[in-house]
Amino acid sequence: MAGETWKIIQERWRHHRLPMLGVALVATLIAGAAHYSGRLEGTEHIAYDEALIRYTGDRKASGQVVVVAIDQQSIDAISQDAQLQVNFGNWPYTRTLWARVAQELKAAGARAVLFDAVMDERASDESADLGFAQVLRETGLPFYVGMVSSGSAKPLARADFQSPVPLATPVLEAGALARALAFPASRTDGTPLRSLQGTSRVPRYPVPPTPALVGAVSGFGLVDTEADGDGSMRRTHFAFTDGTNTYVTLPVRMMADLLGAKEVTLSGRTLRMGERSWHVDADGSAALDYGGPLETRFQQVPLIAVLDDWIRRGHGKSPGLDPALFRGKVVVIGGTAVGVNDIKATPFSSTQPGLVKQATVVDTLLSGAFITDAPAGVDLGLTFLVALVSAVLLMTARWTPLEVAWPVALVAGLFVLTGLLLKTSHTHVRMAMPALAGVGASVAALAFNHLVANRETQFIRQAFHRFMEPKLVEQMIRSRQLPRLDGENKEITAFFSDIRGFSTFSERFKEDPRQLVRILNTYLTAVSGALLREGGCLDKYIGDAVVCLFGAPMAQEDHAVRACRGALAAKAAVEALRVDFRQKGFPDVYTRIGVNSAVNFVGNFGSDQLFSYTAIGDGMNLAARLEGANKAYGSVIMIGPRTYELAREHIEVRELDRVRVAGKTEAVTVYELLALKGQLDASTRHTVARYHEALGLYREARFAEAAAVLEAEAARSPEDGPTGKLLERCREYLESPPENFDGVANLEK
Repeated sequence: MAGETWKIIQERWRHHRLPMLGVALVATLIAGAAHYSGRLEGTEHIAYDEALIRYTGDRKASGQVVVVAIDQQSIDAISQDAQLQVNFGNWPYTRTLWARVAQELKAAGARAVLFDAVMDERASDESADLGFAQVLRETGLPFYVGMVSSGSAKPLARADFQSPVPLATPVLEAGALARALAFPASRTDGTPLRSLQGTSRVPRYPVPPTPALVGAVSGFGLVDTEADGDGSMRRTHFAFTDGTNTYVTLPVRMMADLLGAKEVTLSGRTLRMGERSWHVDADGSAALDYGGPLETRFQQVPLIAVLDDWIRRGHGKSPGLDPALFRGKVVVIGGTAVGVNDIKATPFSSTQPGLVKQATVVDTLLSGAFITDAPAGVDLGLTFLVALVSAVLLMTARWTPLEVAWPVALVAGLFVLTGLLLKTSHTHVRMAMPALAGVGASVAALAFNHLVANRETQFIRQAFHRFMEPKLVEQMIRSRQLPRLDGENKEITAFFSDIRGFSTFSERFKEDPRQLVRILNTYLTAVSGALLREGGCLDKYIGDAVVCLFGAPMAQEDHAVRACRGALAAKAAVEALRVDFRQKGFPDVYTRIGVNSAVNFVGNFGSDQLFSYTAIGDGMNLAARLEGANKAYGSVIMIGPRTYELAREHIEVRELDRVRVAGKTEAVTVYELLALKGQLDASTRHTVARYHEALGLYREARFAEAAAVLEAEAARSPEDGPTGKLLERCREYLESPPENFDGVANLEK
């Protein structure tokens, strides 16, 4: 069957490969145009977010980054404590509070601190700024503060990176301020860095921090919001330029110091700082591998808890937090309370604190990998491949269930592929573009099938159905060849069945022949349906007899197994009919079945006016004789030796006897087909074992001993036909011993 299907596919490919390639190419061009014009951006974002959540959202909490959260609990606690109110005021708090936090984090062993906010306004009490700066210098804690760009900010002088950053003074020289805010960054591939101006027509420049912090803070980095068109933060750039100086983001600024890097370089798809490098996209950006929402990815410590520990430490008490909580880790300070006004959208939630971006970038820079886009060639190649597979599959299979299911399976498969690549290789392969191409190619293939191929098929059916069997018409349509009178020798399995005692059965309806026809049609429909479901080819009806072929005209490697399944299914269908007939008062109906596998000559036999596809040969004759031999053995389904050999791993049988066919000298073993493998009940298995025991004694001409075994089993299972028949034969031979007994029965015509 598989080989024949492959031949059909090859045939259709030879005849329609150009339309298939054309459909795939046009679908790819349309999908590519939609993608590069931005029309698929929203769909791609939805698919990307779902894949990111489903396949990467179960990451464990980071062991390198801890978040100190300016949460609602901390804001309420500070506002309700009179002393804290006096010392720090309301949000935004005085720099004195951050000085105390810095002291506590230094004492707790923090590796570095990222402050995800800006300090660009001077305090009303300048001593607070100076005090904060003094604490940072005294503790030596690496402390990095954010800065933003603005269209209203003034341009800075060109930074001289050869000179050190000066200590804080009330008024900074222009060059000194530029040196503090800028950081050496470059692209070695000749392409420019991303402009701070972005898509805005107004030039943008960094907003300077309060002068007191310059020289005290370890560094400044950009914390501008980088959101996609739908407002969600999915990506980050690492370095920018305003045309005069270069600037880096806050996490990059910190990481450069931790690695001892004096410059950040971008080359092609690589970000490099010192000895470390990361894979990024060609435009110098990368997608963020969040790994989950903030609450599951990073341990959060309320700001008030850190302040409480600073107070406890000042009173000589042990800290309330775990002493190892901050040790050797990077601390990201940022707001999580709604009132802090730093709520952003990410793929995991539309209400995530903005600090999740900084924490994620820091964690990735420390020991992770960014998500990068697959090269355009890969996306386009996948798009064309999906379109081609869709066109070829649907234009060759031409199967309605597949036509319905394929677009759904295609989208689901692309989703799984996208998710697995995100998880395993941190690569984003576009989903919307190949999905559009695949669905478009599928629609075009359906149009081709139904408007062209089906029209051709219908023409052939109308031209030949009057004088050819339907199965031959379908075979001709698939192979695109007219039928021939010659045939071929091939191994097939033949099925023969008829109604036991049909002559007596039909006598009941001699006064009502129409009723007999209706009953016979019901019987033939039930048996034929069971055989067709297993892939059989109905050869002919001869009165009440059914002849069916397995393995022809279409090749089936498992033709013997199919025939056995079909025989058991036909038997079950007749059993169900018997119940229905009894309820309607009809005579009982019994069927006998013979199945045999052999090499036969199969082909179209007939004249130029009418063909009939059938098989001829000794194998067919034996199948017919096996069907009739059921009467002598009390069995229902008898199969030949070759059928048993081919299907033995899939069926349960009883060895009935060794027989010699009329006109042949060689004896063959015949079997009763009982059930599919593993479906034989214990009682029948016991009966079969006793039968085999008696059969062995019978073949040794120990008829009395065999009869004793059979009598005992007949008493236990009186309905078993083969047991009763063999018992009768043993008793007959006890009364009249046979001459020259060889244990082989003659199977006459």
